[in-house]
Amino acid sequence: MKLKILVGTMTSTADYVAQAIQMDCADLVEEITVTLMDGLDISAFDEDAIYLICTSTYGSGDVPDNARALYDSLDSQPRYLGHVRYGVIALGDRTYLQTFCNGGRRFDERLQGLGARRIGEIWCHDASAGTQPEGLGVEWCRQWLPEALAAAPAT
Repeated sequence: MKLKILVGTMTSTADYVAQAIQMDCADLVEEITVTLMDGLDISAFDEDAIYLICTSTYGSGDVPDNARALYDSLDSQPRYLGHVRYGVIALGDRTYLQTFCNGGRRFDERLQGLGARRIGEIWCHDASAGTQPEGLGVEWCRQWLPEALAAAPAT
């Protein structure tokens, strides 16, 4: 099974987290790809893979600019995504309490609305905590990925 990490980012932090996961979790899965969300649409979920949404939050709790087309296509081109199993890494800053990690939460809400199934809880990283999201993201993924692989439909 393949892990496909879809990255929404403004400052590259989510991309760094995804790349750390790609390097440090390669022993857990057959293949890991990291794809920036730039220009993607709902067809990004057509592959036989486990998906990991790795996204920051921007502005007033929005998805990053590079994730906008994919996020919007989940409404403008809706279709049933019951085959999709996914996890969410949401990056945010708790000093913005009302919109903390909303980028990831918004993707989660839209995907569930189309029948996709999230595996595990959303992992939220707080930039104001002073911790490095790359190492913590790898730790989370090493625990999440076996659960996600077990929950993936047999092909």
